[in-house]
Order: sequence, then C-alpha cells, then structure tokens
Amino acid sequence: MTLLAKPSFLKDKIRVGLWTTVALASLCTSLTNAAPIYKVVDEQTGQVTFTDRPQDYEQQVGKQVSQMAITTGNETSTSTSLNTTTNPNTSRQSSNASQTVTATESPAINTKVTTPVNYQLAITEPSEERAYRRPVQNIDVNVQIKPALQAGDNARIYFDDKEVAQGLSASIATVDVLPGTHTIKAIIQSETGQTLEQITRTVYVIQNTTTLQDNKRKAAQLLAYQKLAWYQKLMLKLRQQEVAQSQ
Repeated sequence: MTLLAKPSFLKDKIRVGLWTTVALASLCTSLTNAAPIYKVVDEQTGQVTFTDRPQDYEQQVGKQVSQMAITTGNETSTSTSLNTTTNPNTSRQSSNASQTVTATESPAINTKVTTPVNYQLAITEPSEERAYRRPVQNIDVNVQIKPALQAGDNARIYFDDKEVAQGLSASIATVDVLPGTHTIKAIIQSETGQTLEQITRTVYVIQNTTTLQDNKRKAAQLLAYQKLAWYQKLMLKLRQQEVAQSQ
C-alpha cells in the first residue's frame, strides 16, 4: 500500500504545479494586453487629450497621436509616435502653435495713471511789494514749493510775462528796466506743459536820483572839456598834475 500511495501523491503535486503555471501565464497575458494610454495634441490650438481609443482621432486632420508608457503622471516618459499626418514638420508646427497660444494669452500691461500733484507756492523774496532803484539794485527772486517737484514737472520764473529763469530762484538786473510797476510770476508746469500752480508778486522800479544827477554832471563836464581849445586843455592837464603832486 505504501508503494501505491506514492504515485498518487506525485500526480497531485504535478497537477497543482500545472494549475499554478497556467494561472501565472494568464496573468502575464492580461498584463501584456493592458490597454495603452495615448496622448492626442491638437496642432491648431495646442489642446492635449489622453485616451485609450486612438482610433477615434487617427482619421482627424491636425491631430498628433502618441502612445504613452504604461506609467502615468509623467509626460516626459518615452512614447511611440503614431502621427496620422504625413507632413514631416507636424511636430515643429505643433510647437509653434503652442508658442503662439502662449503669447496670445499673456496678460495685458497695466497702464499707470498718474494724478497731478497739488503744489503750494510761496514767494519768499521779495517778501512783499517793494521798490528797487535802477540801475544799481537787482531784483532777487526766491520761491518755495511744497511738496518737492515730481519727475517731469518744472518751475519757471517770469518778469512781465517774459521767462527769465528755470528753477526756484532768479536775479533780475534793473539796468534795462523802465521805472514803473512790474509783475513777477512763478509757475509750476507738468511734462506736457500744463500749468499746475502759479503765484504773482508786484514790484516797483524807480530811478536812482543821485546816480542820475552824477551821470548828468559827468556828461556836462565832458562836453565842456571837448569845447576847450588845445592850449586850454594843456593848461588844465598841467594844473591837474600839480594838484596830484601836492597831495
């Protein structure tokens, strides 16, 4: 009986081994036949679609179909090209189309709108209405501004509507200024020439009487000297030399 039991045990063991082999082969076949994943790229819009039915896109014009690796979640995996178009430049055109879409979807540049600054001006010199004697006195002008000038804005000083300086200070000679009333004006302008703020001050220019009299006296003496005869001029010169030596 012991001899008869051995062959039966061996047959059962062989039968179990065969079933195991068949099961493993069936599992490997199912894994081998697993449906692959395909990547579909629209060459016009750059839209990407993943599918397990590539036959739905192979007949469509402008569709690039590529088989992905079994692993998912990584687009950089190796793929087998299944392009349906015969154009060899399809890949390059798809790349260009993607770049075009990216460029058109870039956000618009915001335009910054600047608000004009509310300036405050004050003429510190001359501090009030005052008179200047011509031609010996100059009219000094100093302007204060709050807040400080912004980029693009500028300050200008005018005397009787004629620009005499750019900035916040000026010195105006009175030699060529006629006696009378005159106006000083300070203006703040924007980069486009718009007047943002302005202030005016009245001054008076009078003739320096002492200087005028001296000039008249010197002119009369010169005229009298020119009328002298030559010997009179010589005697006058000798007299002046004697006076100078005596001093």
